[in-house]
Parts: sequence; C-alpha cells; structure tokens
Amino acid sequence: MSGHRILVVEDNSLNLKLVRDVLIASGFEVVAAGSGEEAVSLAEGRPPDLVLMDLQLPGIDGYEALRLLRQNPGLGDVPVIAVTAFAMKEDRERTSREGFDGYIAKPISVPALTSQIGEFLSRGRTRVR
Repeated sequence: MSGHRILVVEDNSLNLKLVRDVLIASGFEVVAAGSGEEAVSLAEGRPPDLVLMDLQLPGIDGYEALRLLRQNPGLGDVPVIAVTAFAMKEDRERTSREGFDGYIAKPISVPALTSQIGEFLSRGRTRVR
C-alpha cells in the first residue's frame, strides 16, 4: 500500500493530525486540505489515489466538493470516502446516494483505518453500501 497518495480533507486540526500520522506511519503519502475548495484545487493539481472527505467543512461542504471533483474528467476514477460523525443509517445511505464510494464513521478507529483504506483502494470506484 505504501506510496499511495491520500488527500485528507478535514478542518479539525486534531482529527487531521491523527489521520495524517496513522497514514504516514503506514507508508502513505498524505496531502491535507482544510476546506472543500482547497481539496478540489489540490486534487486538480495532482490527482490523489483516494480522498478522505469530511462532510462538514467551512465554505463548501463535502457533498459540494464531491460534486466538483466528479465534474473533472481527470478525477472520475478517484474513490472519495465520506468521513463523518453522522453515524445514522440514513446518513450512510445519503453518502452513497450522493456518490461517495464509501463511509468511515467518526470517531475513527485507529487500528482499523489502514485496513479500511486498503480495502477502498483495492475496490476503486465501486460504491460501498
């Protein structure tokens, strides 16, 4: 798995540090964005292999950022995973309906994060329900 470029979109600095540290320790290249606008710009500049997208962001939210990413033909195959504290069944269903390829609930399970990322990378753009 090492060498994969992961774009982490998270406006909470503590959550971002946790995810970044775990992924870097697992051999991933991590690029961080604190807003949806920044995420779209970074992804367009150098496409990641996978995006972890918080849904509640300043400016445009994760849903709108996803729509903008999907409009770019060069980013159409990049899996985008929703990361959110909204953990109800309806929330998971909405992320799938809106076009996210998977879902990780907060608080993030540190032991499970690396294996979850590996699973999402191996699936590519196959939506998880």
